[in-house]
Amino acid sequence: MYNTPVLRPIVVAICRVCLALRGWKLQGKPPTAPKYVMITVPHTSNWDFPLALAMAFVFRFDMHWMGKDSLFSGWRGPLMRWLGGIPINRSSSNNVVLATIAAFQATDRLIVAIPPEGTRSKVLKWKTGFYYIALGANVPIGLAFLDYKKKAGGFLSTFLPTGDVEKDIAAIRACYSGISGKYAEKCTVE
Repeated sequence: MYNTPVLRPIVVAICRVCLALRGWKLQGKPPTAPKYVMITVPHTSNWDFPLALAMAFVFRFDMHWMGKDSLFSGWRGPLMRWLGGIPINRSSSNNVVLATIAAFQATDRLIVAIPPEGTRSKVLKWKTGFYYIALGANVPIGLAFLDYKKKAGGFLSTFLPTGDVEKDIAAIRACYSGISGKYAEKCTVE
């Protein structure tokens, strides 16, 4: 993603200035593991994507993300891929979990961002694909956040799945207690 040597420092500088002008602060540090699944919670607004992307630039890591294939049509396709996008056809029954595990196994470095809510709408239960990808690929889960109330974003910690999905998801959700999304009524964490 965005590994254009001349352009990257310019984009990093622009992202740093834009975040500062909007009052956003970075907190924590990205995981040091060369491969991990990154979740960003809460996901309540379209603004979450550009904020997370700007923070990824400033933190200087190559983040990949999955998006509906319609985002990659026409002129947007090359730009979305340059930004780390991976098109997903949500109308077919592709096994995204197995394909992503295979991608992790085929490379030495990979960071894939997956919102556990799966939507910007309020959900009572998180989707577990991110968890099974991390478990199957034997990689940690980086717990990233965007807190609109504090205007802070970054990383809380790293979580290694144990295989007990119910217990692990509850523990991960507890890490996000007190973090506010842009739209509080859509938040899935308290």
